[in-house]
Amino acid sequence: MARKVTDGPVRNKERTKANLITALGKILKKDGFSGLSISKVAEEAKVDRRLIYDYFGGIEGLIKKYLENNDYWKINPEDIGGIVEASKADSGKTLAYSVLEGQFDSLINNEEMRRIITWGLSEKLSILKELDLKRENIGDQVLSEVFDKHFASGDKNFRAMYAILMGGVYYLTLHTKMQENPFCGIDLQQPSGQEAIKKALRQLIDLAYL
Repeated sequence: MARKVTDGPVRNKERTKANLITALGKILKKDGFSGLSISKVAEEAKVDRRLIYDYFGGIEGLIKKYLENNDYWKINPEDIGGIVEASKADSGKTLAYSVLEGQFDSLINNEEMRRIITWGLSEKLSILKELDLKRENIGDQVLSEVFDKHFASGDKNFRAMYAILMGGVYYLTLHTKMQENPFCGIDLQQPSGQEAIKKALRQLIDLAYL
């Protein structure tokens, strides 16, 4: 039996790339995006800074890969067909809630994700705009194929309603972790407060589908 290869150029490269992405995340948690630099990432990862250029083309390429790996929005273009088909049974009602719940859980539990959102709101950078447009384009396809068709015959603007709900999730999660204060008397630091918000999201989606 041939001995299993446990190391080599390809494996070393992938390990180093993963190490650099992890190092970037550690710096992000500690110092925010303003603290990012090639030298700091290389030092944290304990590798030669030239590898960041070799593997990612520079710090922006590394940041882009980090964002792609850690973005809460997990729907990929190739998944849309299956999502549309699976949503036909209830006209997207379950999907509408599950996306909101996933967004809420990701942002309330993941400091890196909150920093990405905060960074996107405070700085106008092409790399963040690209990520935002990726989310928007995929979301628009799902809205068109699932929700627009269901709500076409009524007077409810589901897109506008959903935008308010998603924006609310953004703000509540960021406010909760930045200020650590209750909002409308609901303490989202506590599991009971988080469940209250998710229950309300379910109820609002139910009302939209009445």
